[in-house]
Amino acid sequence: MMSNISAWAIRRPIPTILLFIVLTLMGWASFAKLPINADPNVSFPIVNVTVTRSGAAPAELETQVTRKIEGAVAGLAGVRHITSTIEDGVSTTTVEFRLEVDTNRATNDVRNAVANIRGDLPGDIDEPTVARLDIEGSAILYYVVQSPSMALRDLSWFVEDTIGRELLAVPGVQKAQRFGGIEREIKVELDPARLTAFGITADQVNSEIRSLNANMPGGRAELSGREQSVRTLGSALTVEAFADTQIPLPGGRWVKLATLGTVTDGAAEERSFARYDGQNVVGFSVSRAKGSSDTTVADAVAKKLEEIGQRYPSVKISELVSTVEYTRESYDAAMEALVEGAFLTVLVVFLFLRDWRATLIAALAMPLSMLPTFVAMDMLGFTLNSISLLALTLVIGILVDDAIVEIENIDRHIHMGKRPYLASIEAADAIGLAVVATTFTIVAVFTPVSFIGGIIGQYFKQFGITVAVAVLASLLVARLLTPLMAAYLLKPKASPTHQDGTKPSRLKSGYLRLLGWTLDHKLTSIATAIAIFIGSMFLTQLLPSGFLPVSDSNLSTIKFELAPGARLADTDRVALDLVAKLRERPEVAHVLATSSEVRKAELLVVLKPRAERDITRQQFEVAVRPLLQAVPDIRFTFQSDGGGGRNVSVVLAGDDPAKLTQAAHDLVAGMKGLPQVANVASTLPLPQPELLIRPRFDEAAQLGVSIEAIGTALRIATIGATDTGSAKFNLGDRQVPIRVALAREARADLDAIRSLRVTTAAGDAVPLSSVADIGFGTGEAAIERFDRKRRVNVEADLNNATIGEALAAIAELPAMKKLPQGVEEVKYGEAEFMQEMFMSFALAMATGIMMVFVVLILLFKDFLQPITILMALPLAIGGAMVGLLLYGAAFDLSAIIGLLMLMGIVTKNSILLVDFAIDGMERGMSRRDALLAAGATRARPIIMTTLAMIAGMLPAVLGLGAGASFRGPMAVAVIGGLVTSTLLSLVFVPVVFVYMDMLRQWLGRKLSRLTSVTEEDRKAGAVG
Repeated sequence: MMSNISAWAIRRPIPTILLFIVLTLMGWASFAKLPINADPNVSFPIVNVTVTRSGAAPAELETQVTRKIEGAVAGLAGVRHITSTIEDGVSTTTVEFRLEVDTNRATNDVRNAVANIRGDLPGDIDEPTVARLDIEGSAILYYVVQSPSMALRDLSWFVEDTIGRELLAVPGVQKAQRFGGIEREIKVELDPARLTAFGITADQVNSEIRSLNANMPGGRAELSGREQSVRTLGSALTVEAFADTQIPLPGGRWVKLATLGTVTDGAAEERSFARYDGQNVVGFSVSRAKGSSDTTVADAVAKKLEEIGQRYPSVKISELVSTVEYTRESYDAAMEALVEGAFLTVLVVFLFLRDWRATLIAALAMPLSMLPTFVAMDMLGFTLNSISLLALTLVIGILVDDAIVEIENIDRHIHMGKRPYLASIEAADAIGLAVVATTFTIVAVFTPVSFIGGIIGQYFKQFGITVAVAVLASLLVARLLTPLMAAYLLKPKASPTHQDGTKPSRLKSGYLRLLGWTLDHKLTSIATAIAIFIGSMFLTQLLPSGFLPVSDSNLSTIKFELAPGARLADTDRVALDLVAKLRERPEVAHVLATSSEVRKAELLVVLKPRAERDITRQQFEVAVRPLLQAVPDIRFTFQSDGGGGRNVSVVLAGDDPAKLTQAAHDLVAGMKGLPQVANVASTLPLPQPELLIRPRFDEAAQLGVSIEAIGTALRIATIGATDTGSAKFNLGDRQVPIRVALAREARADLDAIRSLRVTTAAGDAVPLSSVADIGFGTGEAAIERFDRKRRVNVEADLNNATIGEALAAIAELPAMKKLPQGVEEVKYGEAEFMQEMFMSFALAMATGIMMVFVVLILLFKDFLQPITILMALPLAIGGAMVGLLLYGAAFDLSAIIGLLMLMGIVTKNSILLVDFAIDGMERGMSRRDALLAAGATRARPIIMTTLAMIAGMLPAVLGLGAGASFRGPMAVAVIGGLVTSTLLSLVFVPVVFVYMDMLRQWLGRKLSRLTSVTEEDRKAGAVG
C-alpha cells in the first residue's frame, strides 16, 4: 500500500508539483471565504407554540390552552421533551425533538397538530404562533440610538422602520429588533359616568369603532367600458375627524366619540424600558442568519449604519455590546497559537536535524496540509469557529509528524553514505507502512467519532472531520512531496560512527541499557506497567467533572424579577439602583438595563477588556453577588455561557402541586448548606394579587348576561382590546392601533369597576355589580410544566466548583434521596447534556479503539502485534490526568476531546517500534536484537515527533487570549499523555512485543499440528 508512490513521485516530479500548486490555490480561496463564528453551526429540532390571551390568568391558560396543546403534540414521532411556561396572558410550549428529526418536518407536524385542536381552544385567543427555535438566532450586536431633534415616539419608529428595514436587506442579517422606546397609539379613554348616561358599554364602543373606522374592499365594477375596483373608505384621515365619529346609541340616538371620553394621538402605556448607563435610550439588537459569518455580518452592519448616519446627521448610532469582538479575539488568539505552534515545531525539527534544508522540507508540510483542509471545510459547510480552530491549533504538530518521520529516515540513510536521490527512494519505501499506519489510526479514531449522535455529536463533528482531513492531507504530503523535495534539495553528508546511520550519544546508550534490562526482566516490567495503569485509573477519580469550561468573555448577563404585583416603575427603580452600583466597580465599562415584562429585567454588563481588568468574568460575578442579594424581594440569576439559564438546575416534576412544593422547599433548604453552590432559589410560582369577579349566576341568567360578556367588558374596559381585536388608524405608511379603555383614574377606582356596564342578551346594559360580586384574592404568577407534568426548578450559581461536583453533592442530600411519592427528578439541561457527554465519550472510545485495531490488523496482516501497539493507550492516561490536575482543569468536553485526540496519536510510537522490529526479524535478526535495533533507530524520530507535537500545542496551553479556557485543558491532556506514553512505550512496548511474539509462535505450533498432513493421510487419500 503506497509503498512505491514515493519513488514514483521522485522519478516524475511534475504531476506532484502541479497537484500541490492546485491544492494550495484552492485552499487559499476556501480560507478567504470561510465564515468566522463563535461556535459551530448546530441544528436542534425545537419548535415553539405561543398562545396569547390578554388578561388570562396562568391557571386558566394551563387548563384551557396548555394541556390541550401538550396533548396534541405528545404523540408526534420523535418528540423528546415538552416544556411549557405559562404567565399572565401567554402560554409558551416548547417541543424538543430528537436530533435525527428534520426541523422543517417537525415544525409542520406541530403546526398541523395545533390546527387540529384549534376548535377546542377558547375563541378569544390570538391565533397560535408556531415557529422553530433557531439556536443561532441570538443577538450578536446591540446599538443605542440618540437624536435631539426627534421625540421619543418618532425616534422609536425611526429605529423600527428605517433602521430595521435597511438592516434586514444586509446579507446575513436575520433580525433587527428594537428595545426601549415607546409605541404610537390612538387612545380612546372612556368616561364611565358618560357611558352610563348614554347607556352604552366599552365593548360596544370598541365594536362600533371597528365597524365604522375601516377601509373595506368592494369588489369590481364595469363603468364607461372600463373595469374599476371598488373600495369603501371609512377610515378617518385625521385624529380630529376620528374623534368626531358618530357612535350609535340604543334607541336610535347618536353621539360623537369625543363626547364619551378623550381621544388622543400619543404613546402606548409603557410596559418596558431600556436604560444605558442609567439614561433612557432607544436601541436595537441584530441577529445573524444561520450559516452566516459573525464578523462579516458585523462589518456589513457597521457599514450600513455608517451610511444611515450620513443620511441622517441628527441621529447618533453607537455600538453598545458586540459578542463578535469575543469571536474576533478567539479567532486572532487561535491564529496566533497556530503560527506560534508552527514556529516552535520547526524549531524542534531544526534542533534535531541541524540542517536548514531538511527543516524547510518538514516545515512546508504544515501549510501544505492545512490548506487542503480548508477546501474540505468549505465543501462541508464548516466555519472557522472555536471547535474547528481548536482542531487546527492542536493538529499543527501532528501535520509535520509524518514528514518528520520521512525526513529523519532519509537523513539517516544519507548519513549511511547514500546519495540523497537513492536515500529518498529507499528510506521512504522503508518507512512507508509506519507512516500510513500512524495516519490511518488517527483517521480511524476521529471519523467514527464525528458521526456520533446527541448534543455532543454536534461539537465532535467539525473537530473530528477537520482533524481527519488534515492528517490525510499530511499523509499525502509525506508520501509524495517530502521524498521528492528531499531527493532534489538535500546534500550528501559524511557517514556517522554507526553503520545504521544513527549517531552515538550518552542518552542513547543509557536508553539501550534500560531497554535491555526490561527485556531481561519482563515480568517485573509488565508488573510496573500494570501498576502505572492502575494508578492512572485512580487519578481519574480525583478530577472534578464538568460540561463546558467557563469562558472569560467581556459580557456578563444578569436577570432579575420582582415579586408579583410590582409595577414597571418599581422594576425601573431597582434597575437604576443596580446600574449605579455596578458602574462603581473598576472592571465595568457599561451597563444596559432592559425590560420586556413589567416585573422582569435584564442587565447586560459590559466588562473592560481582559488586559484592563484584574479579575475574570466568573470572579466578577462572584464579587457582585452580595450586592444583588442585598436588594430585597428580588430573584436574580447569572446566565450561563450557553445563555440558556443558571449554572446548576435540578428539575423536579410531579402531578401533585402540594407534594412538588414541599419537595422543592426541602431541596432549597438542603442546597443552601452546600459550599459548591450559591444564590439558591426555586421557580415555585409566587402568589399574585388578583381582583376576582364572581358572577351571581341566577341574576346573570335572569338579565341575560353571559360570563363571556362579563369577561369581554372587563378586558376591554381595563386594558383595551387585543391587537387582533382592536380598530386601526391608517397613517398611510402604517396602521396605528386604537385602544379603547376606561380612563386611567377609573381603572384605579373600584367603584368605577363595580358600576361598569355589561351588555345583556337583549342589547341593554346593566351594572357589573348587579350580576357579580367583586373581591380580592391571589393566584399563581407563573406555571412551568415538563413532559405534561408540573415542574419546579431549583437553581443555583456555581461557587468555585464544577457542575459535576455540585450535582454530586446535591445527589447526596436527604431531600433528593427521599423525594415524596409522585415527585421525581428529571435530567434536563446541563445535567442531561453531561450524562449524554460521558455516554458518548464511552461509545467514542470503544468505537475508536475498535477501528484502530481493525486498521492495524489490515496493515500489519497480524492479529497479535496490533495489541502490542494498542498498549500505548493505557500508558497515556496517567500523563493526561496528571496534566489536567496540575492545570486545575475539570474532566469536561474540552478534556474529553483531548483524550480522544490522544488516543489517535499515541500509537505512533508503538507503530514505529513494532514495524522496525518485525522488519529486522524478517531479515534474520533475533527477537532481542531486532527490538534493541528498533529502539536505537526509532528513538530519535519518536522523540522528535513527540517534541514537535508538544511544541505545536504549547501556545494553546500558555495562551491567555479569548478561548484559552477551552483550548488549554485539551492541549494539556494531549501533552501530558504524549509525555508519559512516549517515555513508557519506549520501555514497555518491546516487552509486550516479546510476549505477543511468543504467543504467536505458540499458536503457530498448535495450528500447524491441526493443519499438518501425515503420510498415512496421504496414502488414505490416494487409495480413496
